[in-house]
Amino acid sequence: MTAHGAPPRVLTLQEWPDPVPGPRQVALRVEGFGLNYADVMAVKGLYRDAPPVPCVLGYEVVGRVEEAGAEVPRDLVGRRVVAMTRFGGYAERVVTDHRALAVIPDAIPLGEAAALATQGCTAWYMARLACPLRAGQRVLVHAAAGGVGQLLVQIALKQGCTVYAVASGAAKLERLRALGAHHVIDRARGDHAPQLARLLGSERLDVSFNAVGGRTFPQDMKLLGSGGAMVLYGGSARSTAGTGMLPTLRFVWQMGLVVPILLMMKSKSLIGVNMLRIGEHHPQVLAACLQAVVKAHAEGWLRPHVHQEYPHTDLPAAIEALGAGGTLGKLVVRW
Repeated sequence: MTAHGAPPRVLTLQEWPDPVPGPRQVALRVEGFGLNYADVMAVKGLYRDAPPVPCVLGYEVVGRVEEAGAEVPRDLVGRRVVAMTRFGGYAERVVTDHRALAVIPDAIPLGEAAALATQGCTAWYMARLACPLRAGQRVLVHAAAGGVGQLLVQIALKQGCTVYAVASGAAKLERLRALGAHHVIDRARGDHAPQLARLLGSERLDVSFNAVGGRTFPQDMKLLGSGGAMVLYGGSARSTAGTGMLPTLRFVWQMGLVVPILLMMKSKSLIGVNMLRIGEHHPQVLAACLQAVVKAHAEGWLRPHVHQEYPHTDLPAAIEALGAGGTLGKLVVRW
């Protein structure tokens, strides 16, 4: 990424030196890499954690271990793995912490394998560790047809929850019904909140998984019951509001003011999730999530949906497609 702006203008193919693994690191020959909505935000200049330009984006890769640094098990060399990266994933050769990978069979398709990394770990961390779901809970999933959203729906169903899934578009709604979501809310028919309130009746939500932010945040907080939790892990509403300070202030204003003492009095929880921070401060937690997701996939009940595989020459088009909001599940790029 050479600047911020339109993907065809700012994403260029360049030759950089091969990275060398240090202690606890491995070097991977990359088969392909996955895309995430944070990439869209980074290209627009709206993702604060992104490194300064010029830089290589990318949070996840699938490939083989070519080289291992000190303190790395030697038997990893030559193994096919799915790995998480703290940027740098849009490359033919990538270095990452050996704890941030999981060995996978050759038979797993590239797209499915990539979806188990950032998206899989985010969904697993939220629904099994940060806010462990229990049978009988009423769970709302925003952007439910996206990569994280579909995995959240599957985990919630596996735990015995009643799932309310929000999406827009006939294909997305049909996909969510096929997954088994109990109630599918069509965002194209207007705000989700009135539709959800009618479905809930006298009941209240137990958990909201919200990747949108903006005005959906106070709407969901009002629909949470006592003991309920809001899990906020994205702000996609910000990316559609334009660039500059004014859209940012409007986005923050729409979210409203949170008063901690009122959360206590109403027995509601607010949980923020940023997997970069989890990886930095608790790499063992990230590793456990990745291993658990790969195991759930092997057991057959956690199945990512792959929207499309792109050649590396079409990366700008893939980023544009993801940002346009019409994709269904995982987008992956093959070298």
